[in-house]
Amino acid sequence: MTLKRNFNRKLLTLAFSIALAAPAALSQPLADTSPKLPEFEVASVRPSAKNPSTPVGLFVYPGGRVSIQNLSVKYLIYYAFNVQEWQVSGGPAWIDEERYDIEAKPPADSMSGKSTPASFKSPPNDEQRQMLQSLLIDRFQLKVHRGTKEGFAYLLVKSGKPLKLQPPKDANDFPWAGSATGRVPFAHGIEGKNISMAELAQRLSGALDRQVIDETGLTGSYDFRYENPTDDKEAFDISTILVSIQGIGLKLTPGKGPAETIVIEHVERPSAN
Repeated sequence: MTLKRNFNRKLLTLAFSIALAAPAALSQPLADTSPKLPEFEVASVRPSAKNPSTPVGLFVYPGGRVSIQNLSVKYLIYYAFNVQEWQVSGGPAWIDEERYDIEAKPPADSMSGKSTPASFKSPPNDEQRQMLQSLLIDRFQLKVHRGTKEGFAYLLVKSGKPLKLQPPKDANDFPWAGSATGRVPFAHGIEGKNISMAELAQRLSGALDRQVIDETGLTGSYDFRYENPTDDKEAFDISTILVSIQGIGLKLTPGKGPAETIVIEHVERPSAN
């Protein structure tokens, strides 16, 4: 009997010890298991010289080199996260006003280090976008949070009229879509070269400040051109885009869809090279 009581006492003591230790074990911080973003091997960041003759944009070259000229931090975020202007919010005014030049090169053994883009105007690949994210985090102390919200969207669909889409004359052309004439995108008709419907939807999204979802069911890339019959080649509103899209056998209809959002929580002017 005494033996049984001693055994029970030891069992209760052991259970009590485990109960005391459990909260301490549970309170230990979890290790960060998120994958590390790839980084450029070398990168220089400088304020832009504001030379009006300097090309503006992001350009990619064989070997994965990225050259950024006269771009704001806001635009760097658009490229890095592959989003449109309407998807990004927050941040101080200077990220729209101040511009930077960046020269960056990935490691030679990376996927991007072996890349041969079709054109220096080609968009950065996914790895280069992640490297841009790393650069923004490291040099600009960027902190963002990402989310998804359901909202109003346009659906790009076939209109039921004959499609005026042709196979691309040159499959190596840089995928592009814009205005058939005039300087304002989509203001006076529409023209496209070697562009897929998904890429066209993305271009339209930037012009309309709304998500455009490709629901045409069309695969491949196309050339097309339609001139909107208007006397004002610089006029631009939603109606000009709607008419232009219908001119190539497509249409935009109202709908809803999930859209990614980027909220800027913190950003600083860049650290020295």
